[in-house]
Amino acid sequence: MRRLTLAAIMLLSACSAGPAPSDIVPRTAPAPQPANASTVTAAPSSSAAPAPSCDPTASLRPGALPAAGQMPAGSNMERILKRGRLIAGVDQNSYLMGFRNSFTGEIEGFDVDVARQIAKAVFGDDKKVQFKVVTAAERIGMLQRGEVDVVVRTMTITCDRLKDVDFSQVYYQAGQRVLVRRNSGITGVDSLQDKKVCVASGSTSLNNVINRVRTTVSVPNWTDCLVMLQQGQADAISTDDTILAGLAAQDPYTEVVGARFTEEPYGVGVPKGQEDLVRFVNGVLERMRADGTWGVIYGRWLSTLGPAPVPPVARYRD
Repeated sequence: MRRLTLAAIMLLSACSAGPAPSDIVPRTAPAPQPANASTVTAAPSSSAAPAPSCDPTASLRPGALPAAGQMPAGSNMERILKRGRLIAGVDQNSYLMGFRNSFTGEIEGFDVDVARQIAKAVFGDDKKVQFKVVTAAERIGMLQRGEVDVVVRTMTITCDRLKDVDFSQVYYQAGQRVLVRRNSGITGVDSLQDKKVCVASGSTSLNNVINRVRTTVSVPNWTDCLVMLQQGQADAISTDDTILAGLAAQDPYTEVVGARFTEEPYGVGVPKGQEDLVRFVNGVLERMRADGTWGVIYGRWLSTLGPAPVPPVARYRD
């Protein structure tokens, strides 16, 4: 049975009456940790040269979008058009952002709808997209190897990542917070000094908490963290508020606490050197803001975070 089952059961039972957290009988033996869970004692080191100072959220200015089905000759968009589908790397374990609907088997969410808008701009049909499931740690490698055309997976734009891949303009501005069990007494990141905190490997969230907590546990997916929290193997989960909102929606015994303590600008990842595709994606994002599509997608998936904010303002370096 897949490890996601526990979280799924919690989601399905959220609307029915159940025991209060204090009535739950504790396990007599510790449950096994998720596969590939590891304790991290220091931020991941890199042998590469430090990233140069940059303005990470400034992207390439788009031109006018070509008509769907009529991509410029020799462009990366024409290559995608001739193939007959856009290949997009997405998540399937982040409820609301990128998750597999257990009833339909389809991958859905805010990020997924952004990828569909890119496909629609190329083909005139938002269904002409092949989704490849990627973990946070796999995102850059899959772009570098050309296994996907784009990655739309809660990917924070950083100067370090810009050494390896290119990014669109910011399509969503998130921020890191903390998820805990209700009545835990934890009120935010400043309450985590003596706690065990779970994060996903390959995420910027790890570096943001590694020196603030007693123990950091790294796992492949955020649903692994939810299982660890439910089984008492972690005191808290810390990552972007968008991801935490999805986890909290799956378990009524959890809550998101504290204010944002980082800024996490999400961008669409594109293989390095494909400037025409970056400009094209930026044109799609510009149109989504202008015609209200961005707000519609927000309302569909993220209204639990509050009324739709103003979409991020685009910033360009040329």
